[in-house]
Amino acid sequence: MDDKKILFSAIQPSGILTIGNYLGALQNFKKLQDDYNGIFAIADLHTLTVRQQPSVLRANVYQLAALYLACGIDVSKSILFAQSHVSAHAELAWILNTICYPGELSRMTQFKDKSKRHEDNINMGLMDYPVLMAADILLYQTELVPVGADQKQHLELSRDLAIRFNNLYGETFKVPEGYISKSSARIMSLADPTRKMSKSDANLNAFISMDDDKDTIIRKFKRAVTDSDNKIVVSPEKPGISNLLSIYCAFTGLTFEQAQEYFEGKGYGDFKIAVGEVVADKIDPIRLEKNKFLSDKQYLDSVLSEGANKAERLAYRTLNKVYKKVGLVLRNR
Repeated sequence: MDDKKILFSAIQPSGILTIGNYLGALQNFKKLQDDYNGIFAIADLHTLTVRQQPSVLRANVYQLAALYLACGIDVSKSILFAQSHVSAHAELAWILNTICYPGELSRMTQFKDKSKRHEDNINMGLMDYPVLMAADILLYQTELVPVGADQKQHLELSRDLAIRFNNLYGETFKVPEGYISKSSARIMSLADPTRKMSKSDANLNAFISMDDDKDTIIRKFKRAVTDSDNKIVVSPEKPGISNLLSIYCAFTGLTFEQAQEYFEGKGYGDFKIAVGEVVADKIDPIRLEKNKFLSDKQYLDSVLSEGANKAERLAYRTLNKVYKKVGLVLRNR
């Protein structure tokens, strides 16, 4: 790898992603790989903290790999791999567990939230999730981590563990910084604009998935919740219209002022179709490209295998240093 800063990002293969995931993460990856040494992981081990159907999980790993590629990840520039293919992630997580305190993990907001949603399966993996995430990041001497609001606590723990280990054993890990995307639009549900858009929503019309075709996208926007009057403006009193304007601006690059001026005097029907069309024009080609990659499993396997080999070399460089620092005898290979 060259002397550019290292950027690490991982997404769970827990189902089809939405346009919220695209705007918050996926759309940035193509550009980021030109500015940074990009390491992109499919976080399949993290997914196991919630009960999975094995065949569905395997399919989702391929789906996500194909989506990464369709969104512009270039494997000649970046590393793309499945987390479970590099055992150093789990090995470093164990070492970091020995310097992490139970209180730190029990205070994590995401652990509390997921424990409420999955009361029948409150497992240790669910609590230990942030330590594995710290291992993911620290293994690669990561300097930048694209992070959303729901992961800031976990990144802080990664930083704390890096500093704590360095203080105990000497300089070992780089302390990662959060990378905040310039595209900070918070995409809300089309059915209830007071809630974040989610792929797990029971109402299929509430979200736009990265697998929706053009007709489906436009139909969902036509059904989107709006407001009683006919003004297309951003306002706290108009959450539905404000959400649609946010989406329109995120996909076109226009400011709110420019979009409001453009739609002045137009009705809600025309407005919703216009939003649907700009989203579909961006998402549908990605869907088609993703399906091309999915039709060639052999190629996807080769991408993941090559990516794992590259990631493993970097990961074990760090892990061997960690093992030596804590006093373990390195295996003579």
